[in-house]
Amino acid sequence: MGKVNPKAPVPDGISQFCTTKQQPENEKGFVGYHTEWVEWHKEVPYETPKTP
Repeated sequence: MGKVNPKAPVPDGISQFCTTKQQPENEKGFVGYHTEWVEWHKEVPYETPKTP
């Protein structure tokens, strides 16, 4: 195996429904990830039906 730098950033994970990005590490050394979801349904506001 090749030499891997543990401090190197992880590339963005791109899929059909979400994108995952690495966040900077905190004071304890924990590295989190931020997930951005892609909306595939359009939300339409509710309208009351007309009365007959």
